[in-house]
Amino acid sequence: MNKSILLTSMLGLVSIYGHAQVNSKKIPVKNTYEIKSTDNPEDILRKAVHVVPTANQYQALKNEFIAFIHIGPNTFTKMEWGNGLEDPKIFDLKNLDTDQWCEAMKAAGMKKVILTVKHHDGFVLWQSRYTKHGIMSTGFREGKGDILKDLTASCKKYGLKLGVYLSPADLFQIESADGLYGNLSEYTQRTIPREVAGRPFKNKTKFNFKVDDYNEYFLNQLFELLTEYGPVHEVWFDGAHPKTKGGQKYNYDAWRELIKKLAPEAVIFGKEDIRWCGNESGNTRSTEWNVIPYNDDPAGLQNFLDLTDEDLGSREKVLKAKYLHYQQAETNTSIREGWFYRDDTHQKVRSTDDVFDIYERSVGGNSTFLLNIPPNRDGKFSPEDVKVLHEVGSRIKETYGQNLLRGAKGSKETLDDNMESFSVLSDKNPELIYTTVKPVKINRFVIQEAVSTNGERIEKHAVDAWIDGQWKEIAHATNVGYKRILRFPEVTSDKFRIRILESRATPIISNVTAHYAPGRPPQLVFNRSVDGMVAIVPLKSEFGWKPHGEDILKNLNTNFKIHYTLDGSQPTAQSPVYTQPIAVKGGQVKAVAISTDKLVGAVAEETIGIAKKQWKIIDNSSEVDKHGAKLALDADPKTYWQTNENGVVQHISIDLGQQYSLTAFSYTPQKENGKGMMAKGVIKVSNDGKNWSDAERFEFGNLINDPTKRTHRFSKNIQARYITVESTEITGGGKLLTVAELDFIE
Repeated sequence: MNKSILLTSMLGLVSIYGHAQVNSKKIPVKNTYEIKSTDNPEDILRKAVHVVPTANQYQALKNEFIAFIHIGPNTFTKMEWGNGLEDPKIFDLKNLDTDQWCEAMKAAGMKKVILTVKHHDGFVLWQSRYTKHGIMSTGFREGKGDILKDLTASCKKYGLKLGVYLSPADLFQIESADGLYGNLSEYTQRTIPREVAGRPFKNKTKFNFKVDDYNEYFLNQLFELLTEYGPVHEVWFDGAHPKTKGGQKYNYDAWRELIKKLAPEAVIFGKEDIRWCGNESGNTRSTEWNVIPYNDDPAGLQNFLDLTDEDLGSREKVLKAKYLHYQQAETNTSIREGWFYRDDTHQKVRSTDDVFDIYERSVGGNSTFLLNIPPNRDGKFSPEDVKVLHEVGSRIKETYGQNLLRGAKGSKETLDDNMESFSVLSDKNPELIYTTVKPVKINRFVIQEAVSTNGERIEKHAVDAWIDGQWKEIAHATNVGYKRILRFPEVTSDKFRIRILESRATPIISNVTAHYAPGRPPQLVFNRSVDGMVAIVPLKSEFGWKPHGEDILKNLNTNFKIHYTLDGSQPTAQSPVYTQPIAVKGGQVKAVAISTDKLVGAVAEETIGIAKKQWKIIDNSSEVDKHGAKLALDADPKTYWQTNENGVVQHISIDLGQQYSLTAFSYTPQKENGKGMMAKGVIKVSNDGKNWSDAERFEFGNLINDPTKRTHRFSKNIQARYITVESTEITGGGKLLTVAELDFIE
């Protein structure tokens, strides 16, 4: 059908179980639709399928895979969140190679990079006129260095778009005696930018806003970033509030106006354009709708809540909306444990398998993949990070660089690699059939809707292959949106069919491709029993992403052997072969799966704590029914100890059975409900289990958003048989403690 005809004709809505067309009215596409009290369910669904991304949002969707950069004082203090009181000179950067960053990101297939120009500590990475708390007060290039300037030049050289993360929270401005954050200053009419003698702006645009001191400071810095660097394609606002003061409010209306004027191609993260996926661990929803219900018009909102529910945009949610708004998800996580670089020894780096898996789940699940790569203290990406980025880029090209439906018979509008053309399916028989010239082997199928012109429509679909003279379903999933990647065990056929099972309106598909990802040896994980026996097994998807109804492990190369080492060396084909659980007293275990055709999987490694068989609990602050203290020591991270809700100070005291020289301890938070995670605490030791002394304090950052196992390394070895772990702060201001596992490491 001719596209111009489609855009002027209203396509019918459908019932939840079929495609019976109902009466319809012509309405335009919009980024936001208000739901009137007179709208019936059909009216609401009609509006839902006419909610589309803005031009900027659509371009951001097409970026698909983008990068995050965190570098600052935390790079040198090894903290996740600074406190704002750090001496700028602690940022002891000697070298900087943003070309190396961009070369690696380009090799990975990334299209944009977002630099954290100011994190919560208030330290700035560019030559701002409005503060001395930043790179200008360090020894880097004699105080004249400018990381954003270097990155801007490298982005132009390598063809990458640029974004900036400017933290609204600012601990330096909170903690400083003359700090502007929450200083109770009067809201008055002010001109942005405020001119500074000797540093005039080439851009002569002026704004007048009624704001207080901190909002003026923030707007002045935004003006610098958006006029003297870039062009900027994304402005990233974090919703974190490590500490507040004076009832400080943010004047987002002013921020929005300034951004829209100075960076007209930019999307705004954390506000109306792009939303947080709801976690920082690489988890994805199996159904990610980008048409989201709102109670108020997003165009006028100051504050946007974090949307963390599993169901955000189902038909049930949409029918209860007061506004429907297009707001795409960005799946953000880090290639390393934590956002900032700590070291190349203990800080784990995600494997190529892991990053590629997140890429397929996020990009192929109607969201954008934002991967953080933290530069090291030499101003470069570490070699292991670079290796993973290059391998991920190669794997994306290897898998998705060739469309195995090219040359097939079928809907030409969906096979022309043109996102602007599309095929309108029949309401009575909503399916597409593709016949290839000869049989092809595939295990990936990609479907895209024409979201920029016709919105999100498909609610459930399946893909079939013609096998042994009949159709066999090989994959199914829920919605499609911008892009759906279906993964399934490999099949060989010359005929494939897409069936739309449920849809909010006549299905419209813009692009269809098929691919083959070679089978690979699996990633491995270690399961350790209380008595110290370690089992090495293939990793199953932590997030249970099974859109095809079968575990993704079934698509792995199953002809492999597992090789391991216990001395910290890299395992090879000459290393011992794993056949049954092995006894490990403690230390570093590494393992790798190697296939019979010599494909090498990702190396898994873990520092194993001392065996818990002889451990005894000698005291604990309290415990609740079904979550006793012993569950903190049972070597099962799925169970957990929980205390009564009576205060932040909670403790557990343990007899390790003998004296040890301990180098570290690990805390595994429970993931069942996110309550009671231990943000800060103290380790106490005793010679007799009765008289205790403080040995060391510890802190774990960002547990709520990333509830993964954390390890604190002691500043010096702790000699102990009796040891107490005591909490001094619980995440979210909680008054109870939960512990899935405690481990102590020699």
